[in-house]
Amino acid sequence: MPRLVAGEALEPAVRREPQLSFVEFVLVIALMMGLSSLSIDNLLPAFSAVRSEFGIADANRMQLIITAYMAGFAVMQLAWGPISDSIGRRKVLMIGLSIYTAGTLLAIFAKSYEVLLVARAIQGLGAGSARVLSVAIVRDRFQGREMARVMSLTLMIFIVVPVIAPATGSAFLMLGDWRTIFMSMLALVLVVVFWFGLRMPETLHPEYRRPLSLTAVAGGMRRVATTRASLTNMLAMGLAMGCLMTYLGSSQQIFETDIYKLGSLFPLAFGLIAICMGLASFVNSRLVRRLGMHRISRFGMVGFWLMAMVLLGLAVLFHGRPPLIYFGVAMGIAHFLLSLTMPNFNALAMEPVGDIAGTASSFIGCVTTLMGAVLGALIGEAYDGTIFPLACGYLGLSSLCMLVLVWSSERETQASAGTPAIVAGE
Repeated sequence: MPRLVAGEALEPAVRREPQLSFVEFVLVIALMMGLSSLSIDNLLPAFSAVRSEFGIADANRMQLIITAYMAGFAVMQLAWGPISDSIGRRKVLMIGLSIYTAGTLLAIFAKSYEVLLVARAIQGLGAGSARVLSVAIVRDRFQGREMARVMSLTLMIFIVVPVIAPATGSAFLMLGDWRTIFMSMLALVLVVVFWFGLRMPETLHPEYRRPLSLTAVAGGMRRVATTRASLTNMLAMGLAMGCLMTYLGSSQQIFETDIYKLGSLFPLAFGLIAICMGLASFVNSRLVRRLGMHRISRFGMVGFWLMAMVLLGLAVLFHGRPPLIYFGVAMGIAHFLLSLTMPNFNALAMEPVGDIAGTASSFIGCVTTLMGAVLGALIGEAYDGTIFPLACGYLGLSSLCMLVLVWSSERETQASAGTPAIVAGE
């Protein structure tokens, strides 16, 4: 049976299923990915309300609302992909979204901060299915630069969610309390369930179905870990995710309460930076087929590394509290450059392992999310009322990412020159 490559129709066996246009396909995938983004960003304005209701003394503890979600999100990704490689993408997504719904309901009725954190972890467990399967479904239908283009368009649309999420979160706070924000999450997950269930056909190729066994799963994960392109781009993406999670964890304290005291204008500042990220995804979608994933991702990371040094320079010059305009412009440029890297790192990591897309997406998603959550939490805990921890975190993580990319390039040069290179697993 012929394999499906970029731009081709689905397999004949699923032609009787609903056929999505390219635009509708991107919208559905973006909504799946946007569910996880919304579950983080629209809660940021509610930190003060949650802290007040539950009497949380240490403001830094509020970051656990994000950390608990991301921990569940990361861990369960290991399971969703292998299961979907065995029984199909559609069934697994519905199971995952049911778990997310249960966590959302628990959050709505939470009577303590500890219960809320448990609810957030359950939400993350379920949301991991949407993240894993969105990447696997894209890889089922596309490959190479075309996959990077689709991922960029998807990211561009789903980044609109962070633009409006804090504002909608603030609006829900005016309509009720922080629990109404979780009610909006409940409404969104129902939209995803019905739209995906009615319109998205099964995309797992019959010849790619794999037995659900520990041996098969471990073999698939080992293959990702011992494939040089997958390993290095997975590590690079994890470090980039660490930068993003550092920003998400600290942004509310930096913009709304401690440094710039923007109050109700926090969603505007957050949204402007998110717009820069969305613009980068659009630019990447236009250029990636011509310039390639390697060139754009490397350019983006070098640029982000330079901007991290600029941010640290601003921190030193202004004693950790630079003027808002300087900080905002630097952050906008930095996150524009960061957003040029992640969809390309993801596509490059998935490219050699398309026949095990579910398992590969699970493993890559778990590793990168755990890296992002742990690194972001460690740097976030160091927050001291200045931008020093954020700037130092950006510079440290981007420097490590540069080392990974240099190591990868040296191996590729050795391989192209015919020099044997020792890689993981060889």
